[in-house]
Amino acid sequence: MSTSTSNDTRARRTVLSVEGMTCGSCVRTVERALGGVPGVERAVVDLAARRAVVEGAARPEDLLATVEAAGYGARLLPTEEAERATGSAERRRGGCCC
Repeated sequence: MSTSTSNDTRARRTVLSVEGMTCGSCVRTVERALGGVPGVERAVVDLAARRAVVEGAARPEDLLATVEAAGYGARLLPTEEAERATGSAERRRGGCCC
């Protein structure tokens, strides 16, 4: 028996490396574009780290295509690298600058 469950659409965190951003306007463009992808609950772009952290059930290939359509390069970060990237951002928010 095949049924759809909430596990099929559970939120996940996807981290992308974004190339070509140079300013706050670029960040807003990428965040706005990602926010329009079906399934995206939240998208946060970090210019300095050149990363986009997306929460939601959106397909990674849709996220990549959206960033590229907005005029920027993108690649999906491997799980280990994504965890390091989001961990670093969380530490910076806590007041540590290193």
